Amino acid sequence: MKRFSILLLCFFICYIIYYDLQVGTLPFMNKTAIVSSDPSNEIKDKQESYYEKRVKQGDTVLTITEKYHGTLPISIDQLIKDFENLNPGVKAEAIQVGTSYLFPIYKQ
Repeated sequence: MKRFSILLLCFFICYIIYYDLQVGTLPFMNKTAIVSSDPSNEIKDKQESYYEKRVKQGDTVLTITEKYHGTLPISIDQLIKDFENLNPGVKAEAIQVGTSYLFPIYKQ
């Protein structure tokens, strides 16, 4: 039974390696979608939909957004996605004190 289990495990690992090499696990980005979009519209939309705030001791993305809006108008998951889209390379959980970040504005 041990040999059979080890044999199945080896086949499973080989299948995983084959799948990763053939299909891949990373998402494919369509270059035509990037070229066809109009960057001037994106900049205009971004200018109207965010504000800049310097992070103080004890602040989180959630508390800063709640202070600005009063209550949170959307889900926390959507807030994190929007924050990370406005600040590429920055995780919402890893903001640093004294650094300015862009925070999304939600119209109610």
